Amino acid sequence: MGEKPTRSVIATNRRARHQYAVLDTVEAGVMLVGTEVKSLRLGRVSLVDAFATIDDGEVWLRGLHISEYALGTWTNHTPRRVRKLLLNRREIDRWDIRIRESGLSIVPLSMYFSDGRAKVELALVRGKKTWDKRADIATRDANREIERAFSRHVKGRRR
Repeated sequence: MGEKPTRSVIATNRRARHQYAVLDTVEAGVMLVGTEVKSLRLGRVSLVDAFATIDDGEVWLRGLHISEYALGTWTNHTPRRVRKLLLNRREIDRWDIRIRESGLSIVPLSMYFSDGRAKVELALVRGKKTWDKRADIATRDANREIERAFSRHVKGRRR
């Protein structure tokens, strides 16, 4: 039996699931320079403003902020440089068609190390309207209240 790949999460984009409806996800590799990897290992990354674009059949990650490595020298990287993502041609073409037809976007949901390689979980998303966000919050609150009531019932308490 093959071993499961180890996966250590570096950063997550929690706002993305609130602001967008996730339609599809895919794992992509990231082309990085040496000091970027060292900053990632220290967890100094922000996915808040990041998004991906498809230009000339290649996927580029824009707006990702990886802080400069404190012990880096003149070889240090630029924090918000554009980074190339590594995906299969079939996946790129499939997502490119969907983006052009229906006006969807690509945003990163999380960044992690998988067997020592930096990976990004990308999502094909559609923006939520304000009422969608309120409905999600109401559903989450209702489920939380149901769990509390069930927990009280199992423990034999009343209220």
